[in-house]
Amino acid sequence: MNTRNVKRKLAALVSADVVGYSRLMGDDEMATVETLTAYRKLMSSCIEQYRGRVVDSPGDNLLAEFVSVVDAIECAADIQGKLKSKNEELPETRRMVFRIGINLGDIIQDGDSIFGDGVNITARMEGLAEAGGICISGTAYDHVKNKSHFGYEFLGKQRVKNISDPIRAYRVLTRPEDAGGLKYKIKRDDPKHRRRVHLMTITIVVAFIVGMVVWKHQMDKKGQKPPIVRLLEKHRALKLPDKPSIAVLPFTNMSGDIEQDYFSDGMTEDLITDLSQISGLFVISRNSVFTYKGKAVKVEQVAKDLGVRYVLEGSVRRANDKVRITAQLIDAKTGHHVWAERYDRDIKDIFALQDEVTGKIVEALAVNLVADEHARLKKKGTDNLGAYDLVLRGSSHFRRYTKESNELAREMFEQAVQLDPNYTAAYEGLVWTRLMAWMYGWSHDPKLLDDALELGEKAVSLDESSPQGHVILGNVYLWKKRHKEAIAEFEKAVSLNPNDADALSSLGGTLVFSGLPEKALGYIEKAIRLNPNYPEYYIFTLGQAFFQLKMYEEAVMALKKSIIKNPNFMPAHYVLAACYGYLGKQEFARAKAEEVKKMIPGFSIKGSSEILPFKDEDDFEHFAEGLRKAGLH
Repeated sequence: MNTRNVKRKLAALVSADVVGYSRLMGDDEMATVETLTAYRKLMSSCIEQYRGRVVDSPGDNLLAEFVSVVDAIECAADIQGKLKSKNEELPETRRMVFRIGINLGDIIQDGDSIFGDGVNITARMEGLAEAGGICISGTAYDHVKNKSHFGYEFLGKQRVKNISDPIRAYRVLTRPEDAGGLKYKIKRDDPKHRRRVHLMTITIVVAFIVGMVVWKHQMDKKGQKPPIVRLLEKHRALKLPDKPSIAVLPFTNMSGDIEQDYFSDGMTEDLITDLSQISGLFVISRNSVFTYKGKAVKVEQVAKDLGVRYVLEGSVRRANDKVRITAQLIDAKTGHHVWAERYDRDIKDIFALQDEVTGKIVEALAVNLVADEHARLKKKGTDNLGAYDLVLRGSSHFRRYTKESNELAREMFEQAVQLDPNYTAAYEGLVWTRLMAWMYGWSHDPKLLDDALELGEKAVSLDESSPQGHVILGNVYLWKKRHKEAIAEFEKAVSLNPNDADALSSLGGTLVFSGLPEKALGYIEKAIRLNPNYPEYYIFTLGQAFFQLKMYEEAVMALKKSIIKNPNFMPAHYVLAACYGYLGKQEFARAKAEEVKKMIPGFSIKGSSEILPFKDEDDFEHFAEGLRKAGLH
């Protein structure tokens, strides 16, 4: 650095980068580079128009400097508006969406380059922004709050990497109805005696409250407790999404043979999978709807519980080579039947029948399919009914989550591959059985992960449009500690199936292990909204993110919820022990540590380091130190 050309100054900085850039490059490098070049040209033109200058543009990032914060925010809003219009001309999987962060701070300028915490904080604000959104720091907000026509939403004080003190963050609201306003995600009270507790949550359960928030709450010494984090509330009202929303209840097995349950369940799951891949629909995940299996329920209550307007229910009767499917789509708001039909077909026509039912639902809800959704919905993976039946049976066994059922599932998936060597779903099942055996310690074969990787890559090569294939491969990459590739696979899965709650949750978990807990929260939020009856590992991932952000009280709340859902979920117990260790609650820490030792005989920190897929050694050491404080070694 040439000190003769160095100077300090106050500047408004804008940082922007592409959401899911690795996935886009993996899909089509040339098209991605062309789009990025065109979008950069558009952005540079806007920056110049608002009296700014582009400082640097490495990779998919762009850094710009402005003299005025007002100019910076006006420019960012203009850019996002123009990019949104440009993206509407592209297929959904090829759209290039940017996050933008803005900060006003002190910087060091050396020639045309700039450095310092001001630049770092700008990048962190960008990381907190939603896809297609803008997030600004507290210093930027202080200078612009009465000088622009936008509204703002206070996200609380955020702890971000490499910055010692928490940073105030605000979401920019560009809708006309939000102009000039300030929304709070913070509830305040002012009792005479008080202390501050920072609560971080994601208000997944209310669809109109989107994204990540940190609540700052003041609590008096008289025993008044802070309001329960909304994510952890037992009873909550869910607002309807801004597009047609549907829950597909498990189809009733009318065959008179309980052994045929796997077939009716498979029909339900296939229908959910098909509908979930339609970007114009909001589809509740399998896990949540299957909690109603075998129960007499009222459609109106189901819709209220899951936050949807439409409910599909039906039945399946299979006899010899014939199948009868009845289905009815109900508008829970009015109680009226939108569509109902009965189908009697040969079993060999089952795939065409699935397509027909999906098409009727899409037609009834007046949903327009975009880009390649038509083609993807037509893909069924196999024409071999025997292989299809084996995959349905294998999936049913796999979901029992025992060593014996996992082995039975593996055998059935292998038989399906023998019948159809190009059946993607069969390979996906084989990967899952290996991952399950490895994660639960049912097998100590050192080649398990290598086999899973080979099979996962085979599955994706057979059908790159299968979201499940990318989810599975992403999981393998994560446990192989290939974090960048794992994130790319999960992003690809989400682009193909925006309603895949498990893909969103897995992406969140991978970001946590990659040292990006603040980015993970939004994905966990979306996952839980799509899957209101979410499994224990969703809320565990939230707890793990809070732990990495050193928000131990909030982590404890989430981890306890995870354990309530599944008392045998081991990871929640040992992360909870680490939380108690950092909080100095020695009695709780020691008790939880003893519980961990009983649940996991021979547990050791060293053994955990060899398995847990942390990207950064510092993140694992933070976890390990908490365990040591709790009395684990």
